[in-house]
Amino acid sequence: MKTGTDRYNRMHISMLDLTRQFRGLKRDIKKAIEPIFRSGRFVLGENVEALEREIADYHNVRYAISVASGTDALHLSLRAAGVGEDDEVITTPFTFIATAEAITYVGARPVFVDIDRHTLNMDPSKIEGKITSRTKAIIPVHLFGQPVDMGPVMEIARRHGLRVIEDCAQAFGARYRDMVVGGIGDAGCFSFYPSKNLGAYGDGGMIITNDKEIYRAVRLLRNHGANTDYKHRFIGFNSRLDEIQAAVLRVKLRHIDTFNRRRRRIARLYTSMLSDAVECPVELPGTYHVYHQYTIKTARRARVIKALRERGISSVIYYPLPLHLQDAFRYLGYKRGDFPESERASRRVLSLPIYPELRPDEVRLIARTILDALSSL
Repeated sequence: MKTGTDRYNRMHISMLDLTRQFRGLKRDIKKAIEPIFRSGRFVLGENVEALEREIADYHNVRYAISVASGTDALHLSLRAAGVGEDDEVITTPFTFIATAEAITYVGARPVFVDIDRHTLNMDPSKIEGKITSRTKAIIPVHLFGQPVDMGPVMEIARRHGLRVIEDCAQAFGARYRDMVVGGIGDAGCFSFYPSKNLGAYGDGGMIITNDKEIYRAVRLLRNHGANTDYKHRFIGFNSRLDEIQAAVLRVKLRHIDTFNRRRRRIARLYTSMLSDAVECPVELPGTYHVYHQYTIKTARRARVIKALRERGISSVIYYPLPLHLQDAFRYLGYKRGDFPESERASRRVLSLPIYPELRPDEVRLIARTILDALSSL
């Protein structure tokens, strides 16, 4: 006979289980995509246009332009904002590589500033010291769903005439002072990779903006530099969202606020159990964190990972090596010690399972496993 202890020891919990979400949305998703097959139009159709309108409305901005990925959203936004060869763009080294990759795609140079120890986001107080005559833009990253402190970022940008491109790949629905992130800077860039808070069943991205020139430029850039009739104003790219992904996203968009509230409830439960044992995520005053990841910090990370793995519980280190120490960016000339908070975070962070369908008993099991591992020292 299996005991409660057996179940406790054998339960498997993955970082993300998209099949649970699909079971709840299956009927609506099938209803949304079947007409696409009957229509025969699979790229940049009516669902794409409708999704763009709905996302613009959600963020209270004038324009939304869909693209093929979150990386493309960053890349094309920078191009549309006039960032190019030999320019400099200030961003954080503690992020996914796509943020800095996009800067290199336009021929510009990433310039890193260190992070705030508590939020893990770019520290606005360090930005101004990195501005030079070549600086053209700032890319703040709303990491793990926690908004950057955008007030000082925007004030610095206005004073120096810089563009602000928000990387919102992990923060759909997050808010800063009652503004939804993405609509604060010159452009906001979103990823619809399946694991994101608003995720497709493939890849996709979106740019939102109130700037008409950025909007017009991106619409051409995403489609080989052309609007219609095979007339190409310049060399562009193939970065179009397909109808099936747009239809799936439209279904999920109706639930995004509910999904984010569930993430916040899970985060509160984690924090209530773990705050005395590890450093838990923080939520800045005046912000609304949407917990794309629930990321703790502990000096005893290896022990926690081992204990979780033995119980069949997944965890992931986001990110084990800051960008300034990656081989791909060695040419920038940074060295170990240049960004101590980013390096410190990379040695201590650990992301735990979190998604809207994660059950409270699973959260408690994860937390108890961590507490047991740390109390047994």
